[in-house]
Amino acid sequence: MTHLSVNLNKIGLLRNSRGRDYPNLIDMAERTLQLGAFGITIHPRPDQRHATYQDAYDLKTLLKRFPDAELNIEGFPDAQFLEVVLDVEPDQCTLVPDDPNQLTSDHGWNIARDQDALRPVIAKLKAKGIRVVLFMDPEAENMALAKDVGADRVELYTEAYANAFGKDGFDEVLETYQQAAQAALDVGLEVNAGHDLDLHNVQALCEQGRIMEVSIGHALTVEALDLGWDNVVKAYLAKLA
Repeated sequence: MTHLSVNLNKIGLLRNSRGRDYPNLIDMAERTLQLGAFGITIHPRPDQRHATYQDAYDLKTLLKRFPDAELNIEGFPDAQFLEVVLDVEPDQCTLVPDDPNQLTSDHGWNIARDQDALRPVIAKLKAKGIRVVLFMDPEAENMALAKDVGADRVELYTEAYANAFGKDGFDEVLETYQQAAQAALDVGLEVNAGHDLDLHNVQALCEQGRIMEVSIGHALTVEALDLGWDNVVKAYLAKLA
């Protein structure tokens, strides 16, 4: 079984777009955990345009009521991000190589280039008992480097997988991801996956049993709108009849 961690960034984006606490991110997190999700993920960016640093503290408080659930905080390890993560002490921290101005994560770490910067950051996080995950492209040859710098897990960046799903050549792309996952397992890493996974493509990636956890937010939010839209429109029409 693969664990589901629900990324609530889009809930934060909706909330922040109106200047009100609606939808309430913590309430949505509670509902998500009550439904059986294994964890909650947020990626607070420097401009806090969706999830905020305060959300991290509030989620940590919420998860005290769900001792079997986990909090995962993603982000680029700048000084402010690390200060919050080391203070909150989430179960897991996923480090991503994002430029502060990026719209979304779009590549994995170049560990050969970035290892000197990553090693002390990873050491600080692990000293606090935080599991460290490195966001990685599906390149089997680089998994040993992730292990060498101290990571506990890798998260495979799955945009290429999602783009290939249902098209010619998909089997070859899937095999690339499975080989990368197996290479990680072979050196003692566990494997997460995320980015553009959805209800249609997630099963094929996970059914071979190598993926410990998936983090899904954007598609899950859109699918929730899609699956619930008809009912809500009908409810409004009934109120106005």
